[in-house]
Parts: sequence; structure tokens; C-alpha cells
Amino acid sequence: MAGADEQLPLRVGNGSGFYGDRFEAMLELVEGGPLDVLTGDYLAELTMLILWRTRQKHADAGYARSFLRQARELLVPCLDRGVRIVVNAGGLHPEGLATALRELGTELGRHPRIATVAGDDLLPRLDELAAAGREPVHAQRATPLSAEPTAPITANAYLGAQGIARALAAGAEVVVTGRVTDASLTVGPALWRFGWSAEQHDRIAGAMVAGHVIECGAQATGGNYPFFTEVPGLEHVGFPLAELHADGSAVITKHPGTGGMVTVGTVTAQLLYEVEGPRYLGPDAVARLDSVQLSQQGPDRVLIDRVLGAPPPPTRKVAVNTLGGFRNRATFLLTGLDIEEKAALVQRQLARRVDLDALDRVQVQLVRTDQPDAPTNAQAVATLTITVEHASPEPISRRAFGDACVAIGLASYPGFTLTAPPSEAEPFGRYWPGLVDAAAVPEQVSLPDGTPLTLPAPEPPPEPAAAPLEHAPPPPVPDGPRTRAPLGRLVGARSGDKGGDANVGLWVRDRDHLGWLMEVAGTPAAVRRMLPEAAQLPLEVHPLPNLAAVNIVVRGLLGEGVAAAVRPDPQAKGLGEYLRSRHVDIPTAWLDEAVSAGEGAAGGAGTAGGRPYPEAAR
Repeated sequence: MAGADEQLPLRVGNGSGFYGDRFEAMLELVEGGPLDVLTGDYLAELTMLILWRTRQKHADAGYARSFLRQARELLVPCLDRGVRIVVNAGGLHPEGLATALRELGTELGRHPRIATVAGDDLLPRLDELAAAGREPVHAQRATPLSAEPTAPITANAYLGAQGIARALAAGAEVVVTGRVTDASLTVGPALWRFGWSAEQHDRIAGAMVAGHVIECGAQATGGNYPFFTEVPGLEHVGFPLAELHADGSAVITKHPGTGGMVTVGTVTAQLLYEVEGPRYLGPDAVARLDSVQLSQQGPDRVLIDRVLGAPPPPTRKVAVNTLGGFRNRATFLLTGLDIEEKAALVQRQLARRVDLDALDRVQVQLVRTDQPDAPTNAQAVATLTITVEHASPEPISRRAFGDACVAIGLASYPGFTLTAPPSEAEPFGRYWPGLVDAAAVPEQVSLPDGTPLTLPAPEPPPEPAAAPLEHAPPPPVPDGPRTRAPLGRLVGARSGDKGGDANVGLWVRDRDHLGWLMEVAGTPAAVRRMLPEAAQLPLEVHPLPNLAAVNIVVRGLLGEGVAAAVRPDPQAKGLGEYLRSRHVDIPTAWLDEAVSAGEGAAGGAGTAGGRPYPEAAR
């Protein structure tokens, strides 16, 4: 289809942002208006571990079964409308899902042309790669995977978009992939439609950015938005569409009449989600996030333009999961007075009944949610959570650890309460972020007619050092009095996890406030003042002036990944909102302006160009 209708946009809608997203969203996108390609993102680092567990019980499993249920409703409408389907729901077993879809098609009286893209599963190839000197190495430490004390149970490289494009060009109506990058679900159809060469990095980068915006579904249309009180129809949000153009630009929108909104603010929020530095790496190109230009083109229409790209890196990201051991936990409710003393008593009592020193890890978290002179009983309660981990389940089983927690119930602190008795110890995983030579990861495509196709990864040319783009200096901070107030009065945030690291994107809604944002959150020292948890952790701050934003990466905040994390917010989803609640010195005049504009604590206006625009005006 390359070269056909290049003046027309390619309309790509994403109806799934994770395994478990709103079931009916896929069909709503198909039936809600014009659509060329329907995508669905089902995979996260934790999802691969979940699919592995499922496959241990059923050898033919390992894919997102929810998509198979969705396909029962989707398949015929998409075939009738000519809507292509591209999903990474294949997970650990793309061919298994493709087989199930063919059987479903026969049941429905149709014979869809289905292709698969694989080659991401490195687990059976690890010895071969090591022998060839191409063993995956840790992304930060550069240590080889074989040096890890625990053998991997999954190891999946992130593939690109070339296999998807070739499958569509061969007539595939449904493309099922394993672990491709989230943005590749959008980039692949763009390569197919527009026929871009592998060297057209700017255009590919533009599609990457658009794909990144829509890959988390409703997060681009007002979902999880920090200024959520302004978003209409959050009860049932419409999912996003990207109208891709041959020059690499794109418009983010949604079907008319659906809930939510698409504004520079909602798109900025998603652009900053789970990214690191200004160079957004992908298997097909590197997108320069510091080059992105956003502009509001009308209600629910945001243009992404002028994205600069570069050749892809010589390595591919590899997501590795290992079994971390077994885990059990107990949560005690501590009420009223002497909270610290009550927590200490529980720990002393358990230490007499359980050999805590013999366990691999014991973590104690006392969360002081209690209030002095609380108006209700519930508001006087703190929580003490004791988490125990060990290589084998017996020392932390329900009988060994759980019974010890219960047994002290009438001989412990006044008001003794457990949220629930501890259950049996459960296995947990650890995430290992790796890199592997790109040339060692060819994409394996099975075309609709069954023909196998191997697409070797091209050897990328050496990339010249990326010089920082020149930007106008941020506006100066005006003199005058300041008031201590929550950062979120003027700043939006979105946060998430990247393995054991956390990222937080912060942006101001008025570009005149960018210099102040750099003052209060533009250096590691400033961030650490707001985030004491990061005091001893490596921390990066990346300014993104075009977006009136900074992106913060906290290395190691989540330990060994979400499956191993024991912090209350294991995926750092609430970290941005925590930072917005922190008090900083804000020019008093700006706060007065916010109050007079009716912003309240949530804020009110978004940013287009250098001044506010009313985001929720409809």
C-alpha cells in the first residue's frame, strides 16, 4: 500500500493500554468513527511474568486471552470495514494466539489473513548468544546475564516495526506480535502506508512520538490527568486516535461525542510518561523529545510536529525476569497513642517466634496515616507492614510466619488488629534490564500464507553526538513576595516505572512559569529536597523546554522492579501526585492569578504557545 493515498492521513486508534484495560474500548473505536488500523498494547514488564506463570499451568497459553475474547466481537466488524488489527497480545506465544484466532474466524464463518511477528524470545538462544560473544548485559552495570545468581525465566528483546510493515504489505488483516516496542504498533502501519525508507529517521521519529502518546490508551484523552476536575466525561473516556501524515506529523484526537478531552496538556502528560532523557530510543529510530512541537488545532485536536530523528542505537532493550524467591507479609493496624512503641513491640514479639535473621530479607514499613485528636476512629490508624522473603517457602509459610503473627493477638499492643491473617508464601519475580546487539535479534515474520520471513536487523551507522537543541532561555522569575503552597497549584505531573527506576515528568501550564519550574525542580538537589526518598539514589533531571517541562529519572527507587517492590506504590504511579502535593515557594502574584481565574487547587488553564488556553472549554 506504500505510496497509495499519501495525502490522506492514516487513522490509527489504540483501544488497549495494558492487559486488563476496558474491554469494550476496542469495539467502541471500530464503531465510533473512521478508522484504518486498530492497535492494542497488552504487554508490560510485569505482564511477561504473569504470562509465564500462566504458561506453566497450560502449555498452549502465554498470550493475552482477553484479546481473544475481544476478537469475538471485533473480528467481523473490522473485516467488513477494512480495519487492520495490530496487537502485541501474542506475548510469549504469538503463534498460539494466531492459531486461536484462526479457529475463531472459522467459527464465525470468516477466514482472516493473520500474520505473526516473533524473534523477541531470547531464552532458548542465550547459550548461542553467549558463545558468539553477544550475551545480554545489564543496561546500567554492563554485567553479563550469566553472572546473575538466578537463571532467567523470560528474556524478550524489544523488536521494531519492520516486521509489522512487511506483514501488512503482504495482505495481513490481523498482525499478532510478541514483545515489540509499544510505539512500533503505530510505526509499523505508518511504514506500510507511506513507504518510508529506514533512513527517513525524522518521519519515523514522528510516528514513534505519536505511537508513544496513544499506546497507553485513555491516558492521552484525560485519563489519570493531574487536573482531572476539568476533564468532561471521565465516567467513560474515549480512547485516542492518531492521524498520521506522510511528512511524519500527526494529530492526536478521539471520536466525536466520547468522554475525555485531547489538549496540549493531556498530550504533554503522556509524552512525559515512562521516558528518560531527551533521546527516546527505538529499534527503528531515535526520537528527539526536545524537538517535539505541540499545538492545539481545535477542540480535541493536538498537532505533533517538527520531530527530529536519528539512526537507531546498535543495541536492543531486553526485558529479563527471574524468580526472586518467595514472599509473605502481614499488616497490623495501630491505633491512637504510642504508635512507634506499638510497632517496636510487634517486631520484638515476632523475633522471638520467627528466626528473622535467617531469612533473605525482612522489610518493615510503618506508615503514619494517623492524626492526633482524630475526628473518627479510622483517622487515628497507622499501618505496620512486615514483609519477609526467602529462597524457599517453608520458613515464611502460613504455618511458620502467619501463625506467629496471629499467636500474639491477645498478648501484644492494645487494639491489636491484623488486616487479614497471612496466607501461604507466594513466588515473586525480579526484573533485570538488559541490552543485546541489535544484529543478534532478527525479526521472524510468518506471513498470512504461512511463508516464513526473516528480517535481519540493519547495522546502524555510527550516530554523531546529539548536540543539544538551542532553545530560548526560560522567562525570568519575577521579584516580589512568595508563598509556600503545593507545587501542583501551577504544575502538572505524570509518573511511572521503568524496571527498577521511576520517572516523573513535570510541566507548567503557562510558559512564563518555566524559569520558576527550573528553579524548584530543575536540578537534582532541588528534586531531592522535595523527594527525600531519593537522597541516596542516582537522579537525573532532563529539561524539555519545548514542552515547558522537565523529566526526572530516579534510579533504583523501585528496587528490582514492580514484581519485587514492596513500597506502597510499586509502579510509581502516584509519585507525581506526591510531588505536586509538596510545598514550595511560589510567587504570590501567580497564586492570586490562579485564584482569580477560578483554578483552585487543581489549576485551570493549559498552555498553547506561551500563554494559557482554556482546556475544558467546549
